[in-house]
Amino acid sequence: MILPIVAYGSPVLRKVCNDIDAGFAGLEKLIADMWETMYASNGVGIAAPQVNKNIRLFIIDSEQIFINMDEEDDENYPDEPGFKGVFINAHITELNGEEWSYTEGCLSIPKIREDVSRKESVTLSYVDENFESHIKTFNGITARVILHEYDHIEGKLFIDYIKPLKRTLLKRKLDDISKGKVQVDYRMVFPK
Repeated sequence: MILPIVAYGSPVLRKVCNDIDAGFAGLEKLIADMWETMYASNGVGIAAPQVNKNIRLFIIDSEQIFINMDEEDDENYPDEPGFKGVFINAHITELNGEEWSYTEGCLSIPKIREDVSRKESVTLSYVDENFESHIKTFNGITARVILHEYDHIEGKLFIDYIKPLKRTLLKRKLDDISKGKVQVDYRMVFPK
């Protein structure tokens, strides 16, 4: 089932999320619904707070980014072909590499895209959908997508990384999103 995406301004997007255990009710269905929602909205990642769940769960499919790239871009992104997976109870153990800038957007903040600097590499400890433990390092675009989604479970948004002046200039657009004054091709739920 395609779930509505929670819009900017909703309190759940600013909460640090809670770890869950294997007995979390409806987890398998929630993960399936998140995959369906992410693909229906043309996303490459989605976090539980974006579907109004305050839990440490996100999914990514950075393979989608590489499908549409030119061969010339392959040299710039050594993590091709990307990664598709479920991250539960993720916690960063290490950030490495140079910071690099890339234009990011967010399903919860539609029609706004900004350059964000992030580290090249992230190491995470997490469990997958079968509650098998992993400690894994991700690089490049995949690391960026993971860090963006990880921020969601920490109550952060990509706009938190942009300069204050730029945020001030975006205030009206952000207010319009909160009020539901935005046209998107997917279902959204707005703050009351």
